[in-house]
Amino acid sequence: MRCFIDSNTLISAGLFPKSVPAAALMKAASPPNTAIVCDYSLDETHRTINKKFPHRAGDLELFLYRTLFTVELITAPTVGVDDVGVRDVKDRPIFCAAVKANADVLITGDKDLLEYGSIKPRIITPAKFMSM
Repeated sequence: MRCFIDSNTLISAGLFPKSVPAAALMKAASPPNTAIVCDYSLDETHRTINKKFPHRAGDLELFLYRTLFTVELITAPTVGVDDVGVRDVKDRPIFCAAVKANADVLITGDKDLLEYGSIKPRIITPAKFMSM
């Protein structure tokens, strides 16, 4: 299964290594699954870390560095992003990147994405992914 990982899942996994998002990331990055992250999501992750968790920035940067060895990294599309009906404009590139990556699931805790109701990729929480 091709599993696109959103930035909030990355941040939660980095901050809380024994959490459900951390377990979901590990499952997504383990065969037969493939974990996918896009550059836009990584940029968003860095911004959020520096803004909300500056005291943990070093730990989270190390976590991201290690994580990048286990995921497929893609470039988020810039064309057609405005045509997507995801409510939050900042989430549209994430959704488009998951589509571009041919992801089966987009793993996120973001309510705007979860409420979008896409069939492909299916948008699910880390907990739902763990129950699959």
